[in-house]
Amino acid sequence: MGKVLLSSLVICSAVALSAVAPARSAEVTLRMHTFIPPVANPGKTFLAPWAKKIGKASNGRIKVQPFWAMQLGGKPPQLLGQVKDGVVDIVWTLTGFTAGRAPKVEVFELPFVHRNSVSTTLALQDYQDKHLKDEYKDYKILLLHSHAGAMFMTKGPVKTMADLKGMKLRSHSRTGVWLIQALGAAGISTPLGRIPPMLSKGVIDGSILPFEIAPVVKMHELVNYFTELSGDQPRLGTAVFSFLMNKKSYAKLPSDLKKIIDANSGRNIARSAGENWMAIEKPGEKIMRSKSKNKFSKLSPAETAKVKVAAAPVIERWYREMSKLGHNGPALLSDARAMIVKHSK
Repeated sequence: MGKVLLSSLVICSAVALSAVAPARSAEVTLRMHTFIPPVANPGKTFLAPWAKKIGKASNGRIKVQPFWAMQLGGKPPQLLGQVKDGVVDIVWTLTGFTAGRAPKVEVFELPFVHRNSVSTTLALQDYQDKHLKDEYKDYKILLLHSHAGAMFMTKGPVKTMADLKGMKLRSHSRTGVWLIQALGAAGISTPLGRIPPMLSKGVIDGSILPFEIAPVVKMHELVNYFTELSGDQPRLGTAVFSFLMNKKSYAKLPSDLKKIIDANSGRNIARSAGENWMAIEKPGEKIMRSKSKNKFSKLSPAETAKVKVAAAPVIERWYREMSKLGHNGPALLSDARAMIVKHSK
């Protein structure tokens, strides 16, 4: 009787240990590197939940370990190289940080192409399948997506396009800098974290940004004016984010774990990601409005029309860059716009 009881206890203990072991010790640890701090809305609402979801879906066999604000070294423009070379397993970054690395995807960052983060993100999935296999051949794409769109955030008022003349404004990308220049201001491309010291020292007079990321760089404290456009496209444009995995890191995974990554990538998460970026504008805007000194406005329809006319040469400039690379810029833009319209219905 005692021996039977002891055997039963041993068997039960072994079963119990086998049931919890996967949750205690991951088979695979994937290091995820990004330029934003964990308090940023994208980190709190997308990256951290995604990492937890992968862990839960794999029953603890995959651990996605986030490293925030360039903790593993390097500068934001180096993130694409880090994941390509296997320095890290996953990155979330702005493609525009590395000018010319993925020029065909820049079409979505051109002025007055973007409408909202849902339609743009869904369109990016179609565009990726048709046009981006060469540009992203060195990566396992987890998701290409956009934010809700950028507006002027400035120290001085922007009531007319003429008010931009002489201002120095920051953008994350070369197409953003081209737009700022076309509107009569001086454009400076620099990573997000450089905005506060540059504003404090007077190196720049503002930036073009969405609300959701503005609290991280204290725009509610450092500028006074938040200006959108009139009409059905109130933002100047958007930014394309690249959520990428090292191809070898993915290839090493067992087939069942690959399925978990795939189930939480691409079209499977595109709509929810787009909806998330629309939703996180609200808490960001609330913080911007928490300071009574801050003023919020829209350019008049007449001034918005002037901005659109002034921005047209930016698209022509991008066409010329595409032509140098052997790409048909007008056809790419036509496809991008049609795909956005398709997903706007």
